[in-house]
Amino acid sequence: MEDFVYYTELYDLYKGLLTVKQKAYFEDYYFENLSLGEMAQNYGVSRNAISKQIHIVVAKLQEYEEILHLYQKKKKLEESLDLVSIADIKKQIESIL
Repeated sequence: MEDFVYYTELYDLYKGLLTVKQKAYFEDYYFENLSLGEMAQNYGVSRNAISKQIHIVVAKLQEYEEILHLYQKKKKLEESLDLVSIADIKKQIESIL
């Protein structure tokens, strides 16, 4: 379940960097909860091809995060909102930037 949430959050951040087909595969699998077989039938390709493409999309999302760190920065900013002291908030934001 943690992976599901993590990948969907990465998708929200980086979907603009994916192709139309990659977005469709990801959304069908993660948001529409379609099986590989259902997707293969819908797209007229093999289950293996769908599986491979989903793995490629997930790898791309991970790669984008490794380079850009948007998810990590977002989480740190969310943690900053829980801080009480202005000085603590300032330190946290400086560490993010």
